[in-house]
Amino acid sequence: MLKVVQAFDRKEITELASDDAAALEAKFETARKLLADRKAWLKPHQRIAILHKLADLVAEKRQDFGILIAREGGKPLTDALIETDRAIDGIRSAADFLRTRGGVEIPMGLTPASDGRRAWTIKEPIGIVAAISAFNHPLNLIVHQLAPAIATGCPVIVKPAGTTPLCCVELVKLIHKAGMPEGWVQTFLPEDHSLPEKFATDPRVAFLSFIGSARVGWHLRSVITPGARCALEHGGVAPLIIDRSADLDKIVEPIVKGGYYHAGQVCVSVQRIYVHSSLQKEFIDRMAARVEALRVGDPTLPETEVGPLITPQEANRVEGWIAEATSAGTRQIGGGRLSETTLKPSILISPPRDAKVSTLEVFGPVTCIYPFEHIDDAINEANSLPVSFQSAIFTRDLAVALDAAERLDAAAVMINDHTAFRTDWMPFAGRRVSGHGVGGIPYTMHEMTAEKMIVFK
Repeated sequence: MLKVVQAFDRKEITELASDDAAALEAKFETARKLLADRKAWLKPHQRIAILHKLADLVAEKRQDFGILIAREGGKPLTDALIETDRAIDGIRSAADFLRTRGGVEIPMGLTPASDGRRAWTIKEPIGIVAAISAFNHPLNLIVHQLAPAIATGCPVIVKPAGTTPLCCVELVKLIHKAGMPEGWVQTFLPEDHSLPEKFATDPRVAFLSFIGSARVGWHLRSVITPGARCALEHGGVAPLIIDRSADLDKIVEPIVKGGYYHAGQVCVSVQRIYVHSSLQKEFIDRMAARVEALRVGDPTLPETEVGPLITPQEANRVEGWIAEATSAGTRQIGGGRLSETTLKPSILISPPRDAKVSTLEVFGPVTCIYPFEHIDDAINEANSLPVSFQSAIFTRDLAVALDAAERLDAAAVMINDHTAFRTDWMPFAGRRVSGHGVGGIPYTMHEMTAEKMIVFK
């Protein structure tokens, strides 16, 4: 059995039955048989209808999902409801994209050898999808894996994070209620730690969708079955630059949101802030005042802005990283522990460049501030780590904005916004150590599609 507890106070919510190796084998065989029977494939209009019905069903349970996200994952209720709204929109987007996707004509008759032929491509489901998800967006991340699979016609088996399986289980129930025949969408709740790798590397898997740590993701990519595609979404140590021309009246609020949203447990959370030395003191004073005012506590309360970390072990780890920096002389603003899992937000001023908080993803309510004199130095520092995901710059100088946008080593550069901005239809991808492949509803649909060319003589 899998025990599920509230992130904030560790009280038990429920227990779920777990799956053993025999159950996993049965799930794969069910998916294989459905894929092998082309007569069982759902037509596009059927998939569209299921997705539309699913979106309506999730919308009806918006408040329930918000509370569930807050309880099992610890995300403040206000943000949990926003996550639910995004999930609803993502489901509808997957249906919408089916209206515009299609094959293309391949020119023939361009040489004597190709004369008298017509050629075109059609799109088919790539095959069985194995999806492994993370805890920090327990509903919307699942939607980003399941909705594209439903839209493209792929059988999918999804393993939610062990700490936050309930949103996934409830969503799959609604998928079946929306009209999805049994077997096309299945959950996998492994009973031991050896099964997830067996799940990801099964030779019947055609596409692996993985959201989690770089260590696990890159290992799985090295051992998946030959020919299988994969998409890996890891994390970053997101850099944000404050140019000397930035308007301090407009930047503190978005930076605080980007750094402390979901207690910093976001793969593109603001972590490294490079501020021009002429603005350093005033920015730190304003930032400190706003961070001090953040309401920290029970995530199910509507006024809470920062909730807990996912486990006590994660809170211990983040505390240890902060202690490492402060023991080296780093000035700390804020901080402290409210409960077993809840840390007060911290700001660290100029921690050592080789400290864990400067080089590794904190995944906690911590931001680090470093001064700079020249914009080139800030860009070089921002680009100095092997991770590369989303970055940002605040400036009122158009030349500086466009120059930084070109030079920052990132998959996406936000100008006058924080690093954690995302919409569900845009490409979302880490470079280098931070990931492989491209996420986002339409991009995942593309990854889950096999294109077949037909040549008619």
